[in-house]
Amino acid sequence: MRIEIIEFENRHQASFKTLNVAWLDQYSLLESHDLQILDNPQKYILQNGGVIYLAVDANEVVGSAALMKEHQGVYELVKMAVAPSHQKRGISKLLLEKCVNKARELHAVKIILFSNHQLKAALALYEKYGFQHVPVADSPFVTADVRMELVLEY
Repeated sequence: MRIEIIEFENRHQASFKTLNVAWLDQYSLLESHDLQILDNPQKYILQNGGVIYLAVDANEVVGSAALMKEHQGVYELVKMAVAPSHQKRGISKLLLEKCVNKARELHAVKIILFSNHQLKAALALYEKYGFQHVPVADSPFVTADVRMELVLEY
C-alpha cells in the first residue's frame, strides 16, 4: 500500500461522493446538507477558500477530508472518510495532519467540526490531535451531537 494525498479535482467528484455517502449511510447519518456539499463541493467548499484532500491508493480514492471556510480565521473540518477496506492504516491521520497544516498555512485561528457520538474512533483521533469538546451550537446537521474545536497556536 502506497497512499498518496492529493488535492481534489473535478474528475474525483463521483468517488468523493460515493465514499462519503457510504460512510454516512453506515451509521444512518446521511442528511440533505451532506448531499448538497457532496453534489457540489466546488460551490460549498472550494469557491469559498476551502480545500479538499483525497487519499489515493493505486488510482483509487480511499479517503477524504476537507476544510470549509466558515469565516475569517475559522475553518470547519468536513467530509472525513476512509473506505472500510483501508481503515486502521493511518490514512485518517495523514488526512487530518494535512488539513491542520493547511489551516495553519491559511493563518486560521481555529478549526471546528461536527460529529456524532457513534463515531468513537474518529472522536478519539480528534482528541489525540488536541480538539476539545464544546457545546453543540449552530450545527447545520440534525444528527450532529458532538462539536469540537482546535485552537491553533503559532
